[in-house]
Amino acid sequence: MTITKSNGPLSPEQQEELALANARAQKILAATKVATFNGWTIGAFAAITLPFALFSLTALVIGVGMAIVARNEFHGRGLLRRFDVQGPQLLGRNQVGFMTLISGYCVWSIYSALTHPIPQLEELEAAIGWTAGLVTNLTVAVYSVVIVLTLVFQGLNARYYFARIKLVQGYLEETPAWIIDLQRATAVL
Repeated sequence: MTITKSNGPLSPEQQEELALANARAQKILAATKVATFNGWTIGAFAAITLPFALFSLTALVIGVGMAIVARNEFHGRGLLRRFDVQGPQLLGRNQVGFMTLISGYCVWSIYSALTHPIPQLEELEAAIGWTAGLVTNLTVAVYSVVIVLTLVFQGLNARYYFARIKLVQGYLEETPAWIIDLQRATAVL
């Protein structure tokens, strides 16, 4: 009995088309790795924050907000793996929402530090000999820096995701339907 090597059900031309499509898809699929990292990282911070919700309404809002952002990252990743244009749209909007959540928390913290100083910190400042209001000024400075960094990092992340929209649209236009159907059917969610 002679064993022959089979090239599978695809012709050599179809195999070449599939290989080229897979190569073109790499820029799109790279965003799924970013979404995976974001989802797990934000989810971990949500899990750390939520136990404090027993003692703080702010922690509840932030923890639930981060849990929603993490869930959206995973959902958007799944859509992106299926070459659905809604994936990068959701991921980009999700980053804008996350930016708003973090910035809102920082603004709230600055407002709280300015309007409700902690008497124990004022006593500590006097006892150590620090200038009155130093802790409040440092609080404002730190949260202001966090706002700026959030605008930069989450803004760039949102821009990255939004840029994938045109890549997905172009990919869908250039790629034969049978390849897209195959990739969608075999996408690991």
